[in-house]
Amino acid sequence: MWADALEIAIIEQDIDTISNLLDNMVEIQDVQEAKRAFYLLEEVSILVGNLKDETAASMKKMKKNINFLKATQSSLENKLDITS
Repeated sequence: MWADALEIAIIEQDIDTISNLLDNMVEIQDVQEAKRAFYLLEEVSILVGNLKDETAASMKKMKKNINFLKATQSSLENKLDITS
């Protein structure tokens, strides 16, 4: 049951459910169930790493865009233009 829920959460990439399942991990008695849990935990690790990389890439793009927008804005000067 726990492993099934974890597997579904991994497929759906539902980090909140994964976190909740990891916080409430059940005791595993069977060797096969332990192997399955180990495999699923490896998948969680890969998923979190991928999401972390995607977030870092998105943040870099956002920073570049912000810097570009700042560079293209006309600078406001506190001068009184009396030539016009």
